[in-house]
Order: sequence, then structure tokens, then C-alpha cells
Amino acid sequence: IVEHAHEYPFCSQLASGWDKPWLLYVAALFHDIAKGRGGDHSVLGMAEARRFCKAHGIDAEDTDLIEFLVHEHLTMSRIAQKSDLSDPAVIAAFAKRVGNERKLTALYLLTVADIRGTSPKVWNAWKGKLLEDLYKYTTRALGGRAPDPDAEVEACKREALVMVQLYAMPFEAHKPLWDTLDVGYFMRHEAGDIAWHTKQLSRHVDTKTPIVRARRSPIGEGLQVLVYTQDQTDLFARICGYFDQGGFSILDARIHTSKTNYALDTFQVIMAGGIDEHFRELTAMLETGLANAIAKETPLPNPSRGRVSRRVKSFPIAPRVTLRPDEKAQLWLLSISASDRQGLLYSIARVLARHQIEVQLAKIVTLGERVEDTFLIHGPQLQHNRAQIEIETELLDALAS
Repeated sequence: IVEHAHEYPFCSQLASGWDKPWLLYVAALFHDIAKGRGGDHSVLGMAEARRFCKAHGIDAEDTDLIEFLVHEHLTMSRIAQKSDLSDPAVIAAFAKRVGNERKLTALYLLTVADIRGTSPKVWNAWKGKLLEDLYKYTTRALGGRAPDPDAEVEACKREALVMVQLYAMPFEAHKPLWDTLDVGYFMRHEAGDIAWHTKQLSRHVDTKTPIVRARRSPIGEGLQVLVYTQDQTDLFARICGYFDQGGFSILDARIHTSKTNYALDTFQVIMAGGIDEHFRELTAMLETGLANAIAKETPLPNPSRGRVSRRVKSFPIAPRVTLRPDEKAQLWLLSISASDRQGLLYSIARVLARHQIEVQLAKIVTLGERVEDTFLIHGPQLQHNRAQIEIETELLDALAS
């Protein structure tokens, strides 16, 4: 634990206070033991773990925890990486599923170990941040503190205002921008991001030209990119196209439309070779190039065709597309699984733009040679079965090509 404390401080803190490490070891041994047997390996593995516990005289409480961990070992990762963590319903449902803080802590520790142990390529600071956020939100819910969106928004605004004041901006300089933003924006963004947005946009609220700003990501490697422009149907696709051509990979996208119909979008992006060496030149190029790409009303360019790895060629993954209403039946969840390749996200975005589907949230998960992408989307086309089938078919074609 001590040797990894600098890399995983929060996880190490929880692990050092855990009273029975052997429980986690047993769960780790059994969590994937039933892979390849056919059926749900989490359920089959749980049965194996139960037999082991019985044979070795492990008491009922510890057996229950081990069974829970084996059965749920994929749950926390899935929710953190594929759900909207700003939605109180998501947190409440997960809190109900784990039941208590002890199970939550054990599941968090096993999840971090599982992802990190799979491959160094699979883990990144962004995934770590999502898991930590889910843990903290759920701890609060388990403690009986029912989510109060109004109170949380006010607290977030107060924290952001303190940070804005550190930028030495004029009194109430934040108001023109904040007056155009609804509760959803303040729930989905952290105070530090809101303060940065405010600093960059307070004098450009009614701009006619796209504003693009980039900084080092506050969360680990890569860049955080802010885009502010008058909204347009193919905007997400146009931005994805620029990142694709420039060799950037998107980890996360938070899409927001203001009351005045401006898009305020934030992206977490990384580059294969890293950004440290050419940070200044890279950000200057990105800010100018992406703004120009948005301003040009030219047809969307074709996706680039990068080299497919030898492993993907040898072990191709059958693409999967699922479309279903979210928990409130107000938006739709689009889940996509496919072999990773350059231009993949942009190909997806082009299909959505063609059908005038708007993206509200995008979470991009790369697991070695496989991607598991989740989008929160909306648009009138999604109300019609025929259009849904068309969209799913076109997405499958785009993933396979």
C-alpha cells in the first residue's frame, strides 16, 4: 500500500484502514474464475466462492461480503464510466444496490485493483476520478443525506465564485454568463471548471465567433478543452472530426446548451505521444484550428483511416449497438462496443449528426483493443421505431467499415 500511496492516495487511505485484507484477496481470486464457462461469470463465480467459504468455515457475514464482491465486481466500473454521476437517481440506485459503506469500500478497492491489474493501458487518472466521485457521492447517500439539487448547486456556485475572485475579475463579471446557464450545467460541472469557464467566457457571452480554450487537465494527463459557440446540429461531429484529424483521443465530453442557444462543451482529450514537450505550441494550434473548423460551414470530412493493430486484425470484436430510454425516460442511452481504431468516435458522431441527434454526455472507455462508449442523446427521431432501427443499422455499418 505504502509504495503506491503517491499514485493512488485515496485508494491507499481506504486500504490502510481495511480490517480484513484476506477478504479482498479471496474475492480477487474468484472474481473471474468462471470466465469462459458460458453464462454470466459473475453469477457462476459467486457460486464457486460460496462453496469455498463453506468448505473453509468462513462465517456468514464474511461469506456474504465475498459473494457480493464477486457478483458485483463489474458494477462500480460500469456505472462510473457509463452513467451520468450528476443524476441523483443514478447514485440512489447504486447506493441501494451496495447497501452499506463497508460493501461500498470493499467494492471500490476491488474495482481499482481489477482495472489497474488488467493492463497499465486500461487505467488512467480520468477513470480514477470517476470511481472516486462515485464512491464519495454514494457514501453521502448511504449516510442518509438525500440529494438536494438546489443546495448542491448553491454550494457549487459559492465555491466557484471564490475561485473566480482569485482571477481578479470585476465585481459580478460572472453574471452575464451565469444568467444564461440552467441548473443542469451547475450540477454537471465542478466548481473549478465553472470558474475556468467564467474566466474565459465572461466577456464573450454573445460572441459571433467560436471560442476555444485549452489547458492542462486538472485530472491527470492530457488537456481539458472548452468550446463555446452558437449551437448547430453537427457541432459534436465537427469537433470530433477535428480531434480525429489532429490525433487526439476523447476520454469524456460534457455537452451543455445555454438558454440563449449557445453550446458550452468541455472535453477531456489525450494524445498518443503525450503533450508535455510541446504544450504551448499544441494548445495554440488546437485553439485556433478547432475554432476555424467550427466556423467553416463546409461538409464534414471523411473519417481518417488509421492502422488497425495486429491484435484487432487477429481477434476482431463483433460490434454491438444498444439504444434504450434512460431511467427517467426523458433521454436515450446509446451504448457501443467495438474494436478500437482511429476515426471510430468521429464515424459515430457523423451518423448521429445525419439524423439530427444531439449528444448531451459522452463517456469514452478504451479497454485495451476494445472501446465501450456511452452517449446520453436526444432528438425527435428517437421517438419512432423505424428511425431507431435506421440509426442502429447505420452505426453498425460505421463500426464495421
